[in-house]
Amino acid sequence: MKSKKEDPRSQEIRKRNAFSLRLNIFFGMTFIVFSILIVRLAVLQFVDAPKFKAQLNDNSTRPVKIPPIRGNILDSQGKQLAYSTSTQSLYYTIQPGLNDADADKLAQKLFDIFAKYGKPSQTISIKEIRKRMDLGHIQNTYAVPRRIKMGLTNEEIAYFSENREQYPGFDIVEESVRNYDKDDVAVQLIGYLKKYRGVRESMTKYKGIADEEDVKQQYLDDEDVGVDGLEYMYQDLLRGQNGLKEYPVNAKELIIGPPQLTAPIKGDNLYLTIDKRVQMLTQQAIMDHLAFMKTAPGFYADGADATTGYAVAMEVKTGKVVAMASMPDYDPSVWEGGSISPEDLEKTAYFQANGTIRQAYPPYADAKERNRHPSSMVPLGSTQKPLSVLIGLNEHLFTTHEVYNDTGVFTFGKSNPPVAIHDSQGHAYGPLDAAGAIAHSSNTFMAAMVGNRLYQKYKGVKGVDVWDNYVKQFGLGVTTESGLLGESKGVIDYYHEAETASSQSALIRASFGQQAKYTTLQLAQYAVVLGSKGKRMQPQFVGKVLDQNGKTVQSFMPKVLNTVSFPKEYWDEVYNGMSRVSVQGFDGFKYNFLRKTGTSEQDVGDRKKVENSVFIALAPAENPVLAVAVVVPDGGFGAFGAAPIARKIFDAYDEYIGLDGTPHPKPTNTADGTAGTGTKTSGTAASGRTAGH
Repeated sequence: MKSKKEDPRSQEIRKRNAFSLRLNIFFGMTFIVFSILIVRLAVLQFVDAPKFKAQLNDNSTRPVKIPPIRGNILDSQGKQLAYSTSTQSLYYTIQPGLNDADADKLAQKLFDIFAKYGKPSQTISIKEIRKRMDLGHIQNTYAVPRRIKMGLTNEEIAYFSENREQYPGFDIVEESVRNYDKDDVAVQLIGYLKKYRGVRESMTKYKGIADEEDVKQQYLDDEDVGVDGLEYMYQDLLRGQNGLKEYPVNAKELIIGPPQLTAPIKGDNLYLTIDKRVQMLTQQAIMDHLAFMKTAPGFYADGADATTGYAVAMEVKTGKVVAMASMPDYDPSVWEGGSISPEDLEKTAYFQANGTIRQAYPPYADAKERNRHPSSMVPLGSTQKPLSVLIGLNEHLFTTHEVYNDTGVFTFGKSNPPVAIHDSQGHAYGPLDAAGAIAHSSNTFMAAMVGNRLYQKYKGVKGVDVWDNYVKQFGLGVTTESGLLGESKGVIDYYHEAETASSQSALIRASFGQQAKYTTLQLAQYAVVLGSKGKRMQPQFVGKVLDQNGKTVQSFMPKVLNTVSFPKEYWDEVYNGMSRVSVQGFDGFKYNFLRKTGTSEQDVGDRKKVENSVFIALAPAENPVLAVAVVVPDGGFGAFGAAPIARKIFDAYDEYIGLDGTPHPKPTNTADGTAGTGTKTSGTAASGRTAGH
């Protein structure tokens, strides 16, 4: 059966309708696409434009940090102790198309130029030049300039300036080099610098620097940063802020135009409380006295084995440290350039640590011999006794009028025979009040009247806790809060003694200074508390901070860390005893002064007993201005091994600053026009053997 054939007209209408449908669909789709494009363009124009503009700018420039010139460190009189000088360095930015063969030729040309125009002492090998060019981008990204050589001579600078077109990519950049006073002034206190790249992971202070958003605060790998002393403590102020060179680059990271420069901001200048004149005389006094004891007669000979000495001079009312000496010291120029040679490191290893704030070891290369000598941290010995008396009086263990009969020995404990505590050299002083016990340095008074009675009052470890609380208020067993890196709290042994022996033994031995080891700075702060009748002052080293325009950034403010209150009669009793202590080296001293000698004992290595010289003093006695603490490990009796050093420190302070507020320059010798030599530290050895201990 045949199908009915479609009418031509109907067929035409159907085709026309189908075409119209397809056309409508096409226009509809076109409209949708254009609508999407218009909306997207609007989003790009009004929403994403700022973001893409920032990315465009970021991609079109590459900032290169310029390190700032480091601020200077000056003494209280404005003498430069650590300062930065400018030097010219040659930097190279890798050029497009540079291959290894071209780099080798360029390195050879640079080697020849350096050999012809540079200093022979600054010769750089071709291999080292190629390494510094860093074509493999091991040290820096492509656009960061590489430092090829620092410390260019005038001839080298002139050559590269005149032939700039022959050396595309080379720039001469001004940088700073750290210099230190040639007199080696307080070198451990001032500290030293190392390269940032060498400490950024090992020192907590520098770990987050690379993540700083502000490019001006980020450090360069080759930048010198403080790693010890005041260089470290005041790193943020001394450093300043980076400058910037912003290079325009294309999508291939190639430089396409001249840089835009933002100059760096130089660091601030520190004016220390240290007086170079007093500091130098302090350092010399220690070294002279160590040398003197090598051949001296009498008690001085007991210090013949001493090789090191430490001293701190601190103002009582302000906490200003005017001298801090850890001797022997070393030449800090070994750190110039932010690194040290293996040879210099070996020579200075035992002198770099600041022994006044932490443990420093005697300079013996042989470890066995070194272990036979004490470090810089020693027991206080009898310098503990003024505080012991204050504790005893305040705890009502005795009164200022109570008398103790010193027979030369005190025994305690249940052992048979009992443990015996003796006075030095077998002395028996007879009837003593508290002041007399300080003056004669009676061990038995302290053991019986302070240590044993404190044990009887509290029993057990509570008595040790009471002792610990008192001594910490005087700065012993806690840091002085100086802020210096690596400051020690001291080494407390009385709790260990309480555990292994008894609380009674711990308190008795602690009462005459044999159950803890402290630093010289702690000893000085303790002396300040005695001199101020209870104010523990923060040791401070910076009198003011000025920016490069002379504007004050930071001014000095004395800080009292805590106060201790005792009745006036207790202080008077202690001062009475301290004013009567027999001491060497103070003949002719024109001021009344308070003092306490100490001869601390400790077992070191295979030696049965080592005696350390310890000494504290305050002057003038009526209104103490300066506290001085001296420690000479292995120095024997404190009256002989340490006190004469303190006398020279007082003389230096009086000469240049004045213990009465007015400097007292030494008279000029009219015969030869030179200044007088002043009081000798140890010109004549005393033959008597009854000095304080």
